[in-house]
Amino acid sequence: MRVATFNVNSLRSRLPILERWLPSAGVDVLAVQETKAQDADFPLESVKSLGYGAVFRGEKSYNGVALLYKHEPDEVIHGFDDGAEPLWDTRMIAARFGSLWVVNTYVPQGKEITHPDYEAKKVFLRRAAAFAQARTNEKLLWVGDLNVAPTELDVTNPANKKDHVCFVKELRDLFADLCAPFLTDLLRQHHPDEELYSFFDYRVKNALARNIGWRIDHMLATPSLAPLCENCWIDTVPRGWEKPSDHTPMLADLHL
Repeated sequence: MRVATFNVNSLRSRLPILERWLPSAGVDVLAVQETKAQDADFPLESVKSLGYGAVFRGEKSYNGVALLYKHEPDEVIHGFDDGAEPLWDTRMIAARFGSLWVVNTYVPQGKEITHPDYEAKKVFLRRAAAFAQARTNEKLLWVGDLNVAPTELDVTNPANKKDHVCFVKELRDLFADLCAPFLTDLLRQHHPDEELYSFFDYRVKNALARNIGWRIDHMLATPSLAPLCENCWIDTVPRGWEKPSDHTPMLADLHL
């Protein structure tokens, strides 16, 4: 099974990218973030024309998560199932495909470390990690735009980013503590030392060509799944096309 994650920064705006990329990408399940479409406006017919079904939750011009799939999921969970508020169903969706759980999250960016959204971001990460940890003994893949660059290898010029809301040490330490006991970073499993980025800021001139970016999109696997990952990589080609997202897809091949 090939699974991919892609923050599209508006699904309707990025349909030409998907129409060009998906037919040859060989993806069975695509986790999409920032669809920026309320449910009534989700472009389901366009998705179906590409050979995929979809489950989704969204808001107008903001947030939104979806899972596009070749085969129907056996179970779908919208938002967190821990009984706490907010539900965050436009930032978290999970589905089980046979023995595989795919958990798709769009973690709050946080704005600034003094902003209330930064505290919300930490709470969100704890809840998502708890969802995964409750299924530690199952094959689970936590993917999405997590808005965390875990190490200095994951951002260009880390010395200039030490106070950034996606790189501040407190956040990286929290992320490591949440993941280390039971989740494997699949990209680093296969590419431990490479400067690979999934986000290239629109505001940085020629960011892709100059390889100036961030790795804030992730694929994290539970212990029973990580050994079954044959490869994990970032496809930067769509970032170079006309009217791209500022993110680019990350993919993993799983031998289930």
